[in-house]
Amino acid sequence: MPALPHPQQLAALGAVLCLYRMQRGGELSGWQQAQSASCEHVLDSEGLRESVRFHDRDGRCCWQLFLLPDTDFLAWEQMAAQLPAVRAADNASISERLWRRVANRLGGPGWQVNVLRFHALAAGPGFAGRSLLAASLPKLSNCGADMARRIARAAGIDCNDVLDDCCCRQSPIHSTLPPDHDAGWPMTPAFNTRLHV
Repeated sequence: MPALPHPQQLAALGAVLCLYRMQRGGELSGWQQAQSASCEHVLDSEGLRESVRFHDRDGRCCWQLFLLPDTDFLAWEQMAAQLPAVRAADNASISERLWRRVANRLGGPGWQVNVLRFHALAAGPGFAGRSLLAASLPKLSNCGADMARRIARAAGIDCNDVLDDCCCRQSPIHSTLPPDHDAGWPMTPAFNTRLHV
């Protein structure tokens, strides 16, 4: 099984689009379940979409990260080069895309979407050299927000409220900020429990 990206690799990416299942643990729940990862390239009518898909112990996709114009491309390429690559074509018709949207809403805990920036945090005393993963809500460029909306729509997810640059989304969540945290990047109140060496 291929190794998972290290929290430092994820932190180097900058802003990415994250697809996750609504469950305990929020946006980072899929990261906690992931046992393997692969890099996927999908070619559709709007161009090439690159993502890293994370799989649980049963091989099901439990978390997805998508490359955006705001993502650090070099960091993405370095991370993706260490993962097995999958190339696919999304030839879904309009009716198939509508069906995905309905299935996502009716099929239990469906996919949710958010734009995140990851942070690798020291695990604390007694865990030297190990890292935890945290996330914050970055601002996106107009081009990045448009791309995020297209990716979410292709996955059948309504994301307009999530990607709006409103004051609620950008307000700092001070109770979860580490002491050296840049106040311009409010942290989401979610940390993983997986330690990485």
